[in-house]
Amino acid sequence: MEAIENIIGTVNELVWGPPMLVLILGVGLFLSLGLKLMPMLNIGSGFRQMWKGRSGAGSEGEIPPFQALMTALSATVGTGNIAGVATAVFLGGPGALFWMWLTALVGMATKYSEAVLAVRFREIGEGGSYVGGPMYYIRNGLGKKWAWLGILFATFAAIAGFGIGNTVQANSVADVMEATFGLPHWITGIILMVLVALVLIGGIRRIGQVASALVPLMAISYLIAGLAVLAVNLTSIPEAFTLIFRHAFSSAAAEGGFAGAAVWAAIRFGVARGIFSNEAGLGSAPIAHAAAQTQNPIHQGMVAMLGTFIDTIIICTITGLVIITSGVWTSGESGAALTSMAFSETLPGVGGYVVTIALAVFAFTTLLGWSFYGERSVEFLFGGKAIVPYRVAWILAIPLGATVNLGLIWLVADTLNAMMALPNLIALMLLSPVVFRLTKIHFEQSKAAG
Repeated sequence: MEAIENIIGTVNELVWGPPMLVLILGVGLFLSLGLKLMPMLNIGSGFRQMWKGRSGAGSEGEIPPFQALMTALSATVGTGNIAGVATAVFLGGPGALFWMWLTALVGMATKYSEAVLAVRFREIGEGGSYVGGPMYYIRNGLGKKWAWLGILFATFAAIAGFGIGNTVQANSVADVMEATFGLPHWITGIILMVLVALVLIGGIRRIGQVASALVPLMAISYLIAGLAVLAVNLTSIPEAFTLIFRHAFSSAAAEGGFAGAAVWAAIRFGVARGIFSNEAGLGSAPIAHAAAQTQNPIHQGMVAMLGTFIDTIIICTITGLVIITSGVWTSGESGAALTSMAFSETLPGVGGYVVTIALAVFAFTTLLGWSFYGERSVEFLFGGKAIVPYRVAWILAIPLGATVNLGLIWLVADTLNAMMALPNLIALMLLSPVVFRLTKIHFEQSKAAG
């Protein structure tokens, strides 16, 4: 097992090296500038579009635009927001949070572009449902000579789902449930397996309904708890921001149980965990947005970009500030245990339960969202007949994931994320003129219409 971990660790360092980080941030920056910073400047318009998209009746697609966003958010708001942020701060210091913010800001343009292309190049699948995502906009947008790139993406996505969307989630929940309630890992795994199976029977429509009910509730509840901690630690907030900005550009010295971190560690873990959390550039979210009941790719793109804003700029920031203002980031703890400690220090008696329940619900919805991504990927590769076997494998992997070593799982998930992102980022660059043209036409028409 140690030899396997060493091999995967070597591959991880290679795929998450400087070229990948430059590529992710570079593509996001290129799209942001090409769109003239439109996503950053139109956040309010995005929220208005999301509110209007609660009903998609009369439009082509499977689920309303709001449910498409909630399905995408159900997959992105997960352990990355609780355990991932804590791991980034533990390994990269407070400065990692700054690089998570930067990744999210340029990632809004990436997520916008992904959704625009997903709706523009979607098609009707074997079962009569609308299907789309990177594999489809590669094949339908770039042509048959690029079909191999779409196959590559779908293959990585189908496998990566078992890491980022399945075993990591189940394992994190099992860990925190045992620590808080003394529940054995295998029991948590069985409970999660049964609940996920009950929802997956209903397909994308059931997932959309469950996600649109649970995601807003869990996000708002977690934010209220986080704001309560920050209210108690109000005087520590200015110092927290000082630490974040200082250590984004200078090494963080060893302190307490914190081993210290170079600037490169802050950048690497900030960007890697940022991508793990908001998935901008991975190409996962556009698979959900392709199912939206809309005829306007731009409208869905504006709804989609909110996913990155909500996930990282709001939820991850709350987690990071809670950890830093509580002073426990130097304790030597990592992952969900560090976040739980931060909440418990400030809200004794209830803080640990807040993190446990939030993590369990976040992970449950991620299991649902990513199962859909995986199913769409195997459908692209092997046709509709592959969906049921994949769904069965997905359900059976949950209790297995709940009982294995977390360190190795995080490593595998991180590695597969990068391998997934590569084909999608190449496609985004090659298809960026389509995004720029459609966006320009839309806003010119909107301006002319008054």
